[in-house]
Amino acid sequence: MKKKEFLLHLIGEISHFILDTNPGRMVISLHQEEDGIHLCIMDDTARSDAEIEKIRDSLNSAKRPELAGYYGTMAGQELIGHARLDLISWQVKHADVNRVDSKRNDSGIKIDLWIGGDKFSPDNFSIPTE
Repeated sequence: MKKKEFLLHLIGEISHFILDTNPGRMVISLHQEEDGIHLCIMDDTARSDAEIEKIRDSLNSAKRPELAGYYGTMAGQELIGHARLDLISWQVKHADVNRVDSKRNDSGIKIDLWIGGDKFSPDNFSIPTE
């Protein structure tokens, strides 16, 4: 799958997951370099600690490189909730999920997806939470 198509699928899948909660705000940021990609998604949906941990676990599930080739055909299917996140986890190197509290007294989450080869270091990419 070409890089642009891969990114469109990835952004579509994570957006679909976030939009299922009907957020008032969703922000997506993409940072591309030769050796990797950082995709950051933030919303304003309040979630319990257990739900945040479940999202984190789904996005960091065991990698399945043998299934990566099927990602394009699986994306866009009527998957629900964490099944959608499992598909994303097969494609990313690592995912961070953290609670974000804003100055407007709304809270949400920040999902950082790190995509890249073995030389890729997420230390080179960051979006501050404050």
